[in-house]
Amino acid sequence: MLKSFIMRILQINNTHYIKGGADRVYFNTINLLKSKGHNIICFSSKDDSNEHSPYANYFISIKNARKLSFIKKIISSLRYLYNKRAFRNLEFLIKETKPDIAHIHLFYGGLTTSILKVLKKYKIPIVITVHDYRLLCPANAYLNSSNQICEKCNNGFYMQCAINRCLEHNFFYSLILSIEAYIRKYFIKPLHYIDHFIFVSKFSMGKHLAVDKNYGLKSSHIYNFSPSITENIGNYSKDNYLLYFGRLSNEKGIFTLLEAVKTTSYSLIIVGTGPLSKDVELFCKNYKNLSYLGYRKGTELESIIKGASYVIVPSEWYENNPMTVIEAFSFGIPVIGANIGGIPEIVQDGFTGFLFKSRDINDLTATLVKAKNISHNDYFLMSKNAHNFALSNFSSNYHYKKLMDIYLKLLNNERYYNNQQSYSSFR
Repeated sequence: MLKSFIMRILQINNTHYIKGGADRVYFNTINLLKSKGHNIICFSSKDDSNEHSPYANYFISIKNARKLSFIKKIISSLRYLYNKRAFRNLEFLIKETKPDIAHIHLFYGGLTTSILKVLKKYKIPIVITVHDYRLLCPANAYLNSSNQICEKCNNGFYMQCAINRCLEHNFFYSLILSIEAYIRKYFIKPLHYIDHFIFVSKFSMGKHLAVDKNYGLKSSHIYNFSPSITENIGNYSKDNYLLYFGRLSNEKGIFTLLEAVKTTSYSLIIVGTGPLSKDVELFCKNYKNLSYLGYRKGTELESIIKGASYVIVPSEWYENNPMTVIEAFSFGIPVIGANIGGIPEIVQDGFTGFLFKSRDINDLTATLVKAKNISHNDYFLMSKNAHNFALSNFSSNYHYKKLMDIYLKLLNNERYYNNQQSYSSFR
């Protein structure tokens, strides 16, 4: 039986800077494993925004197809489907660093399925954290071109993505996504290559199992975690401002929130960036109770979160396990969230926050009134419940134990153990 040892763990993600929630999980995981003494090897793409990495020379360049001519778009689309340079560079990195295990986050549309082939070639166990629905939906979010929930591709007829122009109303981009999905279905099947799937919500796990029960044979459910859960909650008040922080895009329901709050007496602060940044900024300028602060991070963002009475998560897609909820609960801040996707698993109505019907401005407005009118004592209890939920489900130590259980189970498998002995130094 293989005992716990210091591992060489390959962490893989399309980007090596924080662009969204999945990227934050990628870096949180790296820092957690480093803090436990493991050697972390990173593989990603090159970008001016990247965090420093000693392995940056192995990273690949990914061109933005939107800035290319039509002919170059076609050439670029081939790399989008299968990136040979990612295969080659990762192979060089594996030979140089000899990782024990690989943990993937996001890789479609960047590093591509080519990385699965090279990892399998060197018999390296593959774990993936499933951050979205790309394995089921070509456009990854179960949203069609009208930003409405759509599950038509669950039957495997992925051309519907192209027909309906699900990506940016663009037939060419949507067609590439459809082709990629067919490659995944018939040629490089994730279930054949990936050894363990980590689902960050029970909702997501259920969606995948409903399409293919084989996911259940090698999968676990583990919530994302927070590296900075406070020991005690502060002296928060239900009469402070409301806060939205995160990506500013249609599926996040940001304008449903703005419409619900604009004519009320509530103060709302918006923090974040995204494709709707300018629209949100212009909207907020017309109302005194709305404030747009742009991008904030680190201790400054923590201070803004701690100053809120509630964090609002008005999502209009099958939100998985939003880091905004996890970070709010970590400080004992209750959440007002849309009753959709994985949100109701963690935002328990009347206990750790409040739920409202997604996309329903009237229901959100009524829920804000309800949240405002609870007693100070009930608010304190709700804040305490949110913090206790975070301690039980989102702590670093809990997450680390679950990760090690998965890693060691795979490494204990005889077909990997024999391979690892040839180049691993167990400690």
